[in-house]
Amino acid sequence: MNIIDLSGMWSCRLDAAKKGVKEGYYNHLYDDMVELPGTTSQAHLGPVNMKRETGFLTDEYEFSGWAWFSKDIVLDDESTGRPLRLYLERSRVTRVWVDDVEVMAVGQDSLNAPHIYDLTDYVDDAEFRLTIMVSNVDYPTKGGHMTSPDTQTNWNGICGRMELQVCDDEYLKNVRVDADAKTGHISLKMAWESVADTPGSLGLEFKIDTLTLSTETVVREPFVIKCGDTATDTLSAGIILKPGVNERELDFSLGEGVKLWSEYNPVLYELSIYGNEGTFYAKTYFGFRDITTDEHHFYVNGVKTFLRGKHDGMIFPLTGAAPTDVESWVRVFNIAKSYGINHYRFHTCCPPEAAFTAADLVGIYLSPELPFWGTIAAPGEEGYNEEEQEYLIAEGFRMLEVFGNHPSYAFMSLGNELWGSSERLNDILAGYRAVDSRHLYTQGSNNFQFVPCIVDNDDYFVGVRFGDGKLIRGSYAMCDAPQGFVQTDKPSTNHSYDDVFKQFAGGDSSSGEEIEIQYGTGTKKVKANAGGSLVLNKPVVSHEIGQYGVYPDYKEIKKYTGSLKARNLEIFKERLDAAGLTDMANDFFVYSGKLAVACYKLELEAAHRSSMMAGYQILDIQDFSGQGTALVGILDAFMDSKGLITPKEWRGFCSDAVLMAQFEDFVLEAGSTFDAKILLSAYRPSLLDEDSVQVKWSLYERGRISVDYDEVDEILITGGTLEKKITELGVVDFGSISVAMPELILPERLKLVLEITSENIENSYELYVFPKKNSYDIYPADRENVVIAQTVDDAVRALRAGKNTVLFIRTEKEYIEGTYCTDFWNYPMFKGISDWMKKPRPVGTMGLSIDGSSQAFSLFPSENYSTPQWYNIITGARMQILDGAPIVPIVSVIDNVERNHKLGFMWEAKVEDANLLVVARPIGELVATLEGKQLVKSVLCYAATEDFNPLGTLSMAEFRKLV
Repeated sequence: MNIIDLSGMWSCRLDAAKKGVKEGYYNHLYDDMVELPGTTSQAHLGPVNMKRETGFLTDEYEFSGWAWFSKDIVLDDESTGRPLRLYLERSRVTRVWVDDVEVMAVGQDSLNAPHIYDLTDYVDDAEFRLTIMVSNVDYPTKGGHMTSPDTQTNWNGICGRMELQVCDDEYLKNVRVDADAKTGHISLKMAWESVADTPGSLGLEFKIDTLTLSTETVVREPFVIKCGDTATDTLSAGIILKPGVNERELDFSLGEGVKLWSEYNPVLYELSIYGNEGTFYAKTYFGFRDITTDEHHFYVNGVKTFLRGKHDGMIFPLTGAAPTDVESWVRVFNIAKSYGINHYRFHTCCPPEAAFTAADLVGIYLSPELPFWGTIAAPGEEGYNEEEQEYLIAEGFRMLEVFGNHPSYAFMSLGNELWGSSERLNDILAGYRAVDSRHLYTQGSNNFQFVPCIVDNDDYFVGVRFGDGKLIRGSYAMCDAPQGFVQTDKPSTNHSYDDVFKQFAGGDSSSGEEIEIQYGTGTKKVKANAGGSLVLNKPVVSHEIGQYGVYPDYKEIKKYTGSLKARNLEIFKERLDAAGLTDMANDFFVYSGKLAVACYKLELEAAHRSSMMAGYQILDIQDFSGQGTALVGILDAFMDSKGLITPKEWRGFCSDAVLMAQFEDFVLEAGSTFDAKILLSAYRPSLLDEDSVQVKWSLYERGRISVDYDEVDEILITGGTLEKKITELGVVDFGSISVAMPELILPERLKLVLEITSENIENSYELYVFPKKNSYDIYPADRENVVIAQTVDDAVRALRAGKNTVLFIRTEKEYIEGTYCTDFWNYPMFKGISDWMKKPRPVGTMGLSIDGSSQAFSLFPSENYSTPQWYNIITGARMQILDGAPIVPIVSVIDNVERNHKLGFMWEAKVEDANLLVVARPIGELVATLEGKQLVKSVLCYAATEDFNPLGTLSMAEFRKLV
């Protein structure tokens, strides 16, 4: 096969009205020129898009319709008259003309697989005009994240390889490799086509190289096949081909020395197929990888494996389309792996082949998904769409055929949050499994949501609950209430899902009633009937866990120099500026981010403590720039770090070996006993090789917190070691530690550090120790210098008397409810969904922004962001709306990008020459808790000193209006 590269300049004409077929746009050269491969947006074709989208990134040259690409081709003498194929690696819906004749009289429409056109019968001369029409409208299915503006955009163009393939009379259309990890045997299933008039024999040679990745460089080495005393680097065989299509199978043993593929040992084999005269026919990649399951877990080559997955929608802001080069995907996967990720779930999309190759080399288990998010009904049922279903089923077979040899192609899902007929889904799975058993299959991701089921042909289950109230992740939208423990409970490391597994007896949770559910960025009504039962006899993966919102980093806007523009971020910044909060932007970003990281840690550790859980898929360590703009990542949309946490710190609670302390509360009372169980989520095979695994624990006093909260002194208080021989991978109990908390008159912050130095495993926890609640009163020594007010009228009288005044109040004016956890996904999207569903709106706040340097915290040391000691103080309080007021709160609540309220929990001002400090909670509620009482004492002592000198000024009328 000789390759004629078609990349380069092509003439182009946009056809938004879709009239080019009728008016004969084919067989012409056009005025505009575009470089292919690429998209019309990348080429800046068409009018500039002046929209300013807020729910997703704006495609600067958005185009919908038909795009015509034309180029004159000249074949050399050797290529003329030979079998000729046009290969387009990745496009949309295409149609092709040679001169003025359409090829095949029908186009191709795969969103995932290459479009291949046989031009043999259409090309008579060495010179011809090739026209390709690409449509990004009128798809046979909606396309999920393959076509969504929320992710890689609905681009138009041609991406990846585009070439003419000049073939011999016999050419290889496809080769499938089944590699047996147990025996080292490979079975080749080859689809040949012969255009010869008579049968003929064909001698073949097969050469195998091993590919590994060193840093970001691919290392290639010939693979020598050893069989007894002989060794060879080439396999030979002969086949007989008849005219037409021929299916041929060959079996080989690669003998001793084959290496198994896994996340730990990503050795890839490249198989090249030649004729015996050196004619090149094809190459493909494969690996020796065996993936199986038992009742609760996955096994890769017999090794129990816990999935630490990342959701992915193929977001690439500079191009608006997924890259088709291996290097770009190697970068992405290496970054993800540095944060402990070993699994990618592609939401309603399938990446290009370069992604599979890169994942092969890096060691990532991929789960591509059919491009569908909707209802799969059975024939005869309401909503059955035969044409769409046949397309989707065929698309799945195309994915298996084109990408199935890759060892990283470990899993496959039928779509996202599907409804309809479980029997029909089971039948579709049966079809795939019958053809290709190299992968594990699931009916979909979070199918039937509230009434899930497991079907016979599921290899594993992906969901968020086992039924009403039986939750297996830590956070949910308000419209999907009840919410998760990270959102509703005081921070603790006690949570595990094992009890949910054990308490769930199984059965059919369907009610048959019509319910309204979230569907994308909107809602739809479905029958709460899965048509099956949920019996937990297969591995369970928790779906789209996390979704903890981070306030935007507006410094990121300048990075959007390509096809997609961050006009959503520009608008959000303009809103913040209009609210007079410009100076708070970076604080809001950093402090919400710190809280989001803490929420993710609670979430992921709960999964790692759950011995019956098989894994999770995080949404997401990377920002999701669509669906309302969901900035939920510790990495931005470019996969660059936001600086909120280092990869090593993140791996402390997201890796194959997570060392954890399980305890009741981060907030402790002086003189109490701190008890913690030490657990290791142990899925790292090397742990089995150690004679004894030693856990070192250390408890440090961190001293007083400076203005720069990262600079603190650490003094070792106590520590010890725990040892255990690990004989089986899973959740390992190392025993418990117990430490008496010191008697204190001032609060202290402690740090518990856990380490396994032999494996470079480390995790840590901040603890907050307060004086005994009954050991002190709240009043300062010079208490006559401060007045405690519990009503506005009391405060007015004190202020008019010139007294330093502290007002503790539950406002009756408009307020925002106090909550500890940051916003789920994003407020604009779920506010709308809650309104449509007539359910409570989300609170929509994103944690605290605290002036930790204020003397108001002299007796209540605090970070500049939310930490567990604030949970009891904040939860249930009424945050005051201070819009337009000339004050900067000591404790602000970070509002979302839609409302942009100035929200205050603690703020101060001068009112008619008297000093006022307001706390947005009644004093009785605060002093009822350990940490609340200490805050009250700290505030009152501050208000009694000369340091109490607020900068903001309010008239009495302005004060009354605010409170």
